[in-house]
Amino acid sequence: MTRAVLSLGANLGDRAAALRGAVTALRDDGVLVARSTLYETPPWGPVEQPSYLNAVVVVRGPRDAGGWLARAHELEQAAGRTRDVRWGARTLDVDVVTVTGDDGQPVLSADPALTLPHPRAHERAFVLVPWADLDPTAVLSGHGRVVDLLAALPAEDVAAVVRWEHLR
Repeated sequence: MTRAVLSLGANLGDRAAALRGAVTALRDDGVLVARSTLYETPPWGPVEQPSYLNAVVVVRGPRDAGGWLARAHELEQAAGRTRDVRWGARTLDVDVVTVTGDDGQPVLSADPALTLPHPRAHERAFVLVPWADLDPTAVLSGHGRVVDLLAALPAEDVAAVVRWEHLR
């Protein structure tokens, strides 16, 4: 059994439906522990594109880190994700942020296919804001407490991550 933190994002089509679909699939798998509310965020990266909706979920189940990555790809495929442009617009993006073993130890990986913890999560307000909202005591292995990482980001980056009230 492992516990994983997944970051969900969508900026094409019905963004909320894509995120709801992923959360429902994880709930139906019996692995969903908790989910954040949705946040609207500006796009990240060099490609011009629409705003994202983002969320963070915590899952727990009988998968290793590679199994969580495989499930992330299945969720993306079910939402019609294509990988045409790096950091481009997408119907659903699911990133494995962290994986923790049953012993409470973080799973670490330098494999380019799945680097753990996620190599840029500590820099991304769109991951840290919903994660801190969901679990104010969360720790990103090798980087520290999520709330401290959030406090270290530029204020304008954090302010740009806005709670999306349409999904109450």
